[in-house]
This record gives sequence, structure tokens and C-alpha cells, in this order.
Amino acid sequence: MTKMAPELPIEVDRETGVWTTDALPMLYVPRHFFINNHVAVEEALGVETYADILYHAGYKSAWHWCEKEAELHGLEGEAVFEHYMTRLSQRGWGLFITEDIDLDAGTAQVRLEHSAFVYQLGKVGRKVEYMFTGWFAGAMDLILEARDSDLRTIAEQTQSAAEEGCDVGRFTVVPRHTLAG
Repeated sequence: MTKMAPELPIEVDRETGVWTTDALPMLYVPRHFFINNHVAVEEALGVETYADILYHAGYKSAWHWCEKEAELHGLEGEAVFEHYMTRLSQRGWGLFITEDIDLDAGTAQVRLEHSAFVYQLGKVGRKVEYMFTGWFAGAMDLILEARDSDLRTIAEQTQSAAEEGCDVGRFTVVPRHTLAG
């Protein structure tokens, strides 16, 4: 493994110990701690219920983060989505690669390599990165609203490297009416 210093700006308040990146407060926790808590909640609530809760919370959080980052860095359109994928990758969740994005159609395809969930849980035979789905739709919808588009999207995980025969995770973002019909 080749190591490098973090590529994202991290500041720590000497008096409070609060970490910030791009002016947003952050938490720095070990991967096993986060995923063990994630699995405990999943077991208590059931995957479907927990996935729904995380989808909506993640959507809201991604919208907020992308809005603040777009303002801070003067980004718009696809650049906002790509910046988000870069920052997610730099934080250790995995490597997020936008394989396709079409803002006019409200669609995107994201590939996930080196998933933190798969590294921790291994090949468990199911999709384990569902937490990210709301993030992609929230980011896309913020971008669409900034473009004065009425389109709103929904995202789903279509594949996980935790499933047999799969080496990467895959996510699809489509307009809401596409899945409703």
C-alpha cells in the first residue's frame, strides 16, 4: 500500500478540538467503530427501515453539503457532483467514480471501488452500501434546482462488491417518475 497525506483541508480548533473541512464541522472516527454502530442499528431496525431512514437523512445532508461547497468554491453543475465524489473518496468511504452524468436527463451512474463497508464486512452476499444512495440523489437534486430544473431524482444501489461475483459497487440515479411508473 502506498501512503500519502490527506488531500482535503483539515483544521482543528486548538481550544475545542473541533475538526473542520471546507468550513464544515467533521468527526474523525475509526472505520470499525462507525460500521459496528451501523450494523447494530441495522440489526435493531431491520435493513429496509434503516435504509429508508439513512436515505432521507443522507439526501438532506448531501444537499446541504453540496450547497455550501458550491458557494465556497464557486462550483456549479457537474463540477459540484464531481467535487462531492472527490471529497467522499478522500474521506475514506471508498473511491467514487462518476461513470456517467446527464443533468438534462437527471441521470448518473456511480461506481464504488475499495468500499469501507466491504473492507470491514467482507463478502456477505448482499448490498451493504445503501447508505450512500440518498447522498447521490441529494447532490443531483441540489444541482438540478440550481439550474432551475423541475426534475427530482431517486438513487438506488444496483450492485455491491460484498455480493458474490462482484468486484465493485454500482449506483444509479434517475428521475423519480422513472421508478414510480
